[in-house]
Amino acid sequence: MLTMPTSEDQPTEQAGPQLAIERGKPWVSAHHNTAQDGALVILTTTGGKRYLISLHRGQTFHTNLGHFRHDDLIGQPLGTTVHSQLGHPLLLLEPSLSDLITRVKRNTQIIYPKDAAYLVHRLSLRSGDQVIEAGTGSGGLTIALAWAVAPAGRVYTYEVRSDNYQLARTNLERVGLLGNVSMHQQSVAEGFRQQGADAVFLDVRTPGRYLQQVREALRPGGFFAALVPTVNQVIDLLAALERGSFADIAIEELLLRKYKVVPDRLRPDDAMVGHTGFLVSARPVIDPTDPGRWLSEDRKRYTARKEFEAKIEAEEARRLAEKGEQDGPYRMPLP
Repeated sequence: MLTMPTSEDQPTEQAGPQLAIERGKPWVSAHHNTAQDGALVILTTTGGKRYLISLHRGQTFHTNLGHFRHDDLIGQPLGTTVHSQLGHPLLLLEPSLSDLITRVKRNTQIIYPKDAAYLVHRLSLRSGDQVIEAGTGSGGLTIALAWAVAPAGRVYTYEVRSDNYQLARTNLERVGLLGNVSMHQQSVAEGFRQQGADAVFLDVRTPGRYLQQVREALRPGGFFAALVPTVNQVIDLLAALERGSFADIAIEELLLRKYKVVPDRLRPDDAMVGHTGFLVSARPVIDPTDPGRWLSEDRKRYTARKEFEAKIEAEEARRLAEKGEQDGPYRMPLP
């Protein structure tokens, strides 16, 4: 059973899971047909530029196309064309999860929406789940995790840097999801305060060093994933997963290509976001006899081939040694 942090464990937390609703962020708990006071909206230009703003009565939003009074936007149907005082049109929309992830203030590189969405899938998250994240960064992925487990679930996120911790907290509060997140300014090396979590995600440089902490925090058969940018980091993590009795291991890379929205001339965009990271996922297993039996068939075939090659080399070495003993020492013939 998951151990919830006490107020002594987390003095910075001011409220429980209902904080987002109490702060007047109605879009978190329900969709609305009109722009609400206190809610986030997207304003999109005809050229595709997007502005994420929080509506508050009495305030004004300024752009190079003119300004918009919040009072004029509040109550407007979402999906409506609105105009600045200069007459320029913008489209008023409800923000998507991708908007929230990509438009947060950041100190670090955020995880791209394509990776964040697949991580939610890989971690098998649903409303009510308890998930631990190490490496909060600017909070981009934390937003996606909290979105997936809300309203009944909770994210426990760990960040060692104070500047990242404060920025992520501000970002989560702005999008109305701080009420579903417990934040800890603490290194993953110290372990997690929770036990029995449904999933654990690591966004740290050397995730393989912290698999014992992962096992102690996960429920039996829970879900683990990590995102690393380089091949050698993947290799190190794979070796650690095998030593740590993890199974159902998968390594994946996601490439997303957009297309030009022109029906008569459909073709890919000229540029695309290529490699962003390797997603490694696994499940902890309990098998005191032979945990290696749960490795992939490719891994077992490779291991068997290496063992067979070692036997051949040993046999050849033995035969050469025997032949040398039978023939006696080799002597250079005299001229």
